[in-house]
Amino acid sequence: MRGWTVGASIALPNLQTPALPGRALNSDLQIRVLGCSGSIAAGSRTTSFLLGQHVLIDAGTGVGDLTLEEMVAIDHVLVTHSHLDHVLSIGLLADSVTRRRHAAGRAPIQVHALPATLAALRAHIFNGVIWPDFTRLPDPAHPVLAFAPLAEGERLTVAGLQVEVLTARHTVPAVGYAVHGPAGAWVFTGDTGRNPALWARLASLDVASLVIETAFRDDELALARLSQHLCPSELRAELAQLRSPVDVYITHIKPGEVDAVMSEIAGQDSPHRIHTLATGQVMHLAQ
Repeated sequence: MRGWTVGASIALPNLQTPALPGRALNSDLQIRVLGCSGSIAAGSRTTSFLLGQHVLIDAGTGVGDLTLEEMVAIDHVLVTHSHLDHVLSIGLLADSVTRRRHAAGRAPIQVHALPATLAALRAHIFNGVIWPDFTRLPDPAHPVLAFAPLAEGERLTVAGLQVEVLTARHTVPAVGYAVHGPAGAWVFTGDTGRNPALWARLASLDVASLVIETAFRDDELALARLSQHLCPSELRAELAQLRSPVDVYITHIKPGEVDAVMSEIAGQDSPHRIHTLATGQVMHLAQ
């Protein structure tokens, strides 16, 4: 099985960028996988990545493993879409850090997302019924959260990071993200089904590593297509559009399904180096 690696190794050597002359390895961006499961169970946490100290991509249940001090340091949350497994910790994060950030005079945490995603958060979570509206608390003049709309194709500078908003195709408006560095980009597709526009964009990028979902087995192909997720056969067709071999990390597998999904992936042939993503893994991207 050429080029495939199955299993969740905590060390990710293919993402460890060697130190360049005059550049210390610890100057690289550290990306911590706080959660990467499609749902919850013991040891399974839903999607969230901590980039450096100040940026989250998505805010699933994995955020709860951060210390309070680590939570207080977060200044930006980049949201892929409005589904609960990706956003449910935004409100809890706000509640946990309000007192300390307010006492320190910190600016609001910027929640970056598509306008439709922000509208969904306001209507269905920060509505005073499901959760308090932390865009107006502790007082409207000094809230702990601020909503910042973004657009597909936009490039943002977030806590010093160069972040590009990528296309995604899901059951609700959705995006992915590419974090750019001098040695290539760390790419996270977000939740997405088959997406030709994504691969058209990635064809012009130097992809250092790709985090991509595969939520279902092949015998659930109909469900995968209905819910606009990937299964192994759909993943193979998508990855075939990448021009050069890259390190690929599989995310969003349901609890109890990791072995089955990864076995189906391993049964295929590919030039890419495929790994199972796992909570607690750490990646590095040269900055």
